[in-house]
Amino acid sequence: MSYLSKAILLIAVLGLAACNNPDRFGAGGADGFGGAGGIESTGLGRADDPRSVAYFQQTLGDRVFFAVDQHTLSDQARQTLAGQAQWLQTNSSYALIIEGHADEQGTRQYNISLGERRANAAQNFLIAQGVAANRIRTVSYGKERPVEVCSSEDCYSRNRRAVTVLSLGAGS
Repeated sequence: MSYLSKAILLIAVLGLAACNNPDRFGAGGADGFGGAGGIESTGLGRADDPRSVAYFQQTLGDRVFFAVDQHTLSDQARQTLAGQAQWLQTNSSYALIIEGHADEQGTRQYNISLGERRANAAQNFLIAQGVAANRIRTVSYGKERPVEVCSSEDCYSRNRRAVTVLSLGAGS
């Protein structure tokens, strides 16, 4: 391909990219409320909307943390999960997956098992608080999806967690 052909192709691609203007309808999309269906373009909603995923994540917290080699819930974890349970009872259209995670110490199989126990501990607490069991699934990622890759206790502690992930469409 000649230099001139490459230049023309590059200009054409840049020109087409410039045609994509996601804010062409003004702030917040065509309906003025953040695009389709009143949900922001991130899909999380607005953090000041108590029914949104963003509110759940930022105000209530979507994760709880565990001590080394433990799957028992701390007082702080129970407090976070109690807030989640209350929100989930009010917002019954959401289903959830609880992801269990571990730090990088130990074998893959051990950490998959530990992550599963952590996810189950969070699930059992939510069910005990009145969240319908058919709305909750669990999955363990063990050490496969760390928040940070590191070799210090401070960092390891951020990877020992259970994360509540919301989706619309509660089970029936």
